[in-house]
Amino acid sequence: MSTRIFLPFLLLFIFSCSSKPQEPTDMPTEEATEPAFKISLAQWSLHRSFFGGAIDDWEAFGRMLDESPDSLLQGELDPMDFPTIAAGYGVNSIELVNTFYFSKAQDEAYLTAFRNKCQEAGVSVGLIMCDRLGDLGDADEAARQKAVENHYPWVDAAQFLGAHSIRVNAAGSGTAEEVAAQAAAGLAALGTYAATKNINVIVENHGGYSSNGAWLAGVMKQVNMDNVGTLPDFGNFCIERGPAYECLNEYDRYQGVAELMPYAKGVSAKTHEFNAEGEETHTDFLRMMKIVKEAGYNGYVGIEYEGRTLSEDEGIKATKALLEKVLQEL
Repeated sequence: MSTRIFLPFLLLFIFSCSSKPQEPTDMPTEEATEPAFKISLAQWSLHRSFFGGAIDDWEAFGRMLDESPDSLLQGELDPMDFPTIAAGYGVNSIELVNTFYFSKAQDEAYLTAFRNKCQEAGVSVGLIMCDRLGDLGDADEAARQKAVENHYPWVDAAQFLGAHSIRVNAAGSGTAEEVAAQAAAGLAALGTYAATKNINVIVENHGGYSSNGAWLAGVMKQVNMDNVGTLPDFGNFCIERGPAYECLNEYDRYQGVAELMPYAKGVSAKTHEFNAEGEETHTDFLRMMKIVKEAGYNGYVGIEYEGRTLSEDEGIKATKALLEKVLQEL
């Protein structure tokens, strides 16, 4: 997903949807009894509703994304309405995905309208998930630098929308050690630019080497920058897949999240299927959220539903209900 540098004058604007702080009081308040975590909504939870039939052929999808990205929005929902949609689920922070706005990173009018939608809905943009912008761990230094620069407009857009982070991928070719060194270099270069905009660069466990928690934690140690961290995802720990997309090598998800939490600036609560009791069938959410809590994290936990048994709407509601139940138990 390639773009160009964001219009410089947009950098003058910073958006914030933060709520007015309450006055201190000696009496117990409802706020004082709230869970340590807040729930956000990842936009990918509604990807079928935004893309519609465009995702029936992912190979064609990739080509169209570069040639005519707006033509991919074939679903019944409009990404411009996502702030209002999210507010309807009772969340006040959203996690955007750049593929829904691939032509809009430098579109002042569109971003301003989206910012206004956010203000009207009473939600904030927490982060922007960025894909298809090149490999930050590319072995070729010129290609790696191009990938770094492809992310600049999304850093600028994140600042304009009041987000705290962009989520990136640590992909590349070579041995685990080679890609780790290459990714560390790419992340450091991007992190240096993002720091000038007060934006974090956070890496998700998102397939390949990055789904090995120890490997990605090692990359974080190599980068060693305050604004470069992780976005632990509860479900993305498949390191290698077969020809039918079956997972051939899966990293232990609990170990992986524990290894990534010291660097976390966000958490993605991935869900797929639920049993009759409303529990996720692949992840013990109470066990996982205990790991998150014990790491000292107290930020947003993002709903990211990817299942097919429930509709996207039902899956989002089921994930939110499960998180609320677990957070109360904690």
